[in-house]
Amino acid sequence: MRGRHGGGSPAAAGRRGGRAGRGGEELAVPRAEFTSYYGRPVLKPPVWTWEIAAYLFTGGLAAGSSLLAAGGQVTGRPAVRRAGRVAALAAVTASGVLLVKDLGRPERFHHMLRVAKPTSPMSVGTWILTAYGPAAGIAAIAEAARWLPERGPLGLVRRVLPPVGQAAGLAAAATAPALGTYTAVLLADTAVPSWHEAYPYLPFVFAGSALASGAGVGLLAVPPAQAGPARRMAVAGAALELFGAHQVENRLGLVGEPYRTGRAGRLLHAGRALTVAGVAGALLGGRNRVVSAISGAALLAASVATRFGVFRAGVASARDPKYTVLPQRERLAQRRAAEAAEPDR
Repeated sequence: MRGRHGGGSPAAAGRRGGRAGRGGEELAVPRAEFTSYYGRPVLKPPVWTWEIAAYLFTGGLAAGSSLLAAGGQVTGRPAVRRAGRVAALAAVTASGVLLVKDLGRPERFHHMLRVAKPTSPMSVGTWILTAYGPAAGIAAIAEAARWLPERGPLGLVRRVLPPVGQAAGLAAAATAPALGTYTAVLLADTAVPSWHEAYPYLPFVFAGSALASGAGVGLLAVPPAQAGPARRMAVAGAALELFGAHQVENRLGLVGEPYRTGRAGRLLHAGRALTVAGVAGALLGGRNRVVSAISGAALLAASVATRFGVFRAGVASARDPKYTVLPQRERLAQRRAAEAAEPDR
């Protein structure tokens, strides 16, 4: 997705408005209207649809679930491990379906594997997903070993699957941080103002959201007595997500406005509220199964709201020319001021 400038130049329009009248007097410069020729935006809005916003969520959910499963594996909590592995497989499968649906033709995903381009977040992300998917799938399939017969060829499979699943589960967990955050880099690598300027902070938001959604799976599916790793993940994820969201909304100046207003602002506000409620329930609910499940559902809903909110904020900033024009004018003014001050040094 690449932003393209329209044919009109707002700066040139301002100069035309400031020409002198017949009597030599300067005409009043009209207030700038942020439009371009033919009424088109300065940038082309993103062509991505809701499938990509959903993909942002499912990718983070897969990553968080694999980290949860690895925590259950190394601490000897089989219920936690099982819930994380199954959720990771379901989420990465949904991610593949959503990505292919957005591409329009399934073979386009295959075509993206013909090259590896480290400077392209899309190319890197494709290879991350390709490496993560089989590992998460093998780890989840290994959970079915206990249902196989103990004798015969399937008995051999029953004995081999658990250690293979352990190795695959750790491999998926090793890839999970990249899977959970590469989409933040992908958004920031575009010309969309509110995504591009948020590049230092979006990875914090996405990493925290991924951890919180994985924790939500654990709180929903695991008995509270075994849900310790999920509760710790919820706290860590909420801290990262809330820190990143605060920075995005307050450190970006004008281009941070779409994160605070409109539909995106409402979604992100709801995401923060649900995150706080989910963590509070996880910590204060103790061993209450109902409270734990409600907290898990709140964390999952918070992740959905956060991912869709970030997506909507970027679309809104691309559609309104002021988020492109005013920061450009400000940077130009700063550059001219620096050049003017250079001879005095």
